[in-house]
Amino acid sequence: MSRYLIILNFRTLFALSISFFTPFIAYRYDIIYDIDLTLISIAIIFPLVFAIRGAFRRREKALEHLSLYRASLKTVENIISSSKLESHDVKKGIELINNSNTGLFDFLSISDSSTEIHDNNINQIYEFLKTKKNVMGGGTVQKAIRFLKDTVDSADNLVGIHRHRTPISLKAYCLIFVYIFPLVYTPTIIYKIGVENPYFLTYFVVILSEFILISLYNIQDQMEYPFDREGLDDINLNDFKMTRK
Repeated sequence: MSRYLIILNFRTLFALSISFFTPFIAYRYDIIYDIDLTLISIAIIFPLVFAIRGAFRRREKALEHLSLYRASLKTVENIISSSKLESHDVKKGIELINNSNTGLFDFLSISDSSTEIHDNNINQIYEFLKTKKNVMGGGTVQKAIRFLKDTVDSADNLVGIHRHRTPISLKAYCLIFVYIFPLVYTPTIIYKIGVENPYFLTYFVVILSEFILISLYNIQDQMEYPFDREGLDDINLNDFKMTRK
């Protein structure tokens, strides 16, 4: 159950506080009007849906690149294992591959980290293959390097997904209008429900509407960073480890 409560945070508390105090002020100072909420809905729903779809696409792209990353790196491992290298050299090559795998996933799991370790791990695999060219054979090494290139391509795409997310200006715009929504929405709800009807109906509608909007925003915010293992829809990086079980 606690996993489903992860969408609740300080933004939820702030938004619900606005939703609670706005009807109170509207009733106290008799602020009632009837306006068309279509523009307000477009101002909030359209960018929110756009941001959610963008975050979902980034997650799907991340899954594609993770699959390609593991498949190509696994192929390099198989080439090394089946080569004419001595057992200790094979063991060293597999160790370098595992280090590269772990280094990338450590980078993805931390929101603010450097790619230096990951880059060094890739370079070490490349240097290892070059030094073993005479033993493995030129054609075998070239084949391994070709698959290593696919590994680098997919890893760089994952680095891009990790660091470049939904435009900050769009998210800020969306969040501001989510907070403003009760201020514009409440007097119209009071008008439509009627002042003579129980106040709790207005409170319920306004708070519920704001809770839905801020929850959707929080879901989008968590989905666009799918590697931290905090959201319900985050990617399980263990599924893409070289030594997965």
